[in-house]
Amino acid sequence: MLDLVRTNLHRALASSVGDGFAPVRLQRDLARRVNMALGEPICSRDELERRRAAAKRLEELRGAKTSTPFAKAQPPVVIYRERDRNVRALRRIKELLDAKGVVYTELDIADDESSVDFVLREAKCERDALPVVFVATTAVGTYERLVEQDVAGHLDELLAGA
Repeated sequence: MLDLVRTNLHRALASSVGDGFAPVRLQRDLARRVNMALGEPICSRDELERRRAAAKRLEELRGAKTSTPFAKAQPPVVIYRERDRNVRALRRIKELLDAKGVVYTELDIADDESSVDFVLREAKCERDALPVVFVATTAVGTYERLVEQDVAGHLDELLAGA
């Protein structure tokens, strides 16, 4: 019943009959503006069907469970190094991380004393031990420590975000 009223009112608003008479034209224009401001509750039968189909589709999508879980992103892996110090260890670290398919960032901290202090304090090592690997905020350490963590399986846990 309400749909019939809505569609008949829409037909009256959309009609151009009586637009030559100013009082009718002004009242109809005012009614159109109010209808538009309210989100067009008075609309055609085709528009009503389109809205109902969209609402039904939205409910279907809300109720549907996604079958593919999202892949969890790898935490950031950073290799802190100091220019050309311990190039062999740096190359080994890169080889190990590349073999595991880990995406990493390399940072040269030679000119940044505050970063050097932070890395040495968190990794609990000396300046001669650089390069050092960090996974997120956890200091893994030098190449030897990285291999130990990998063999023990702790590196995979860190990379999984556990």
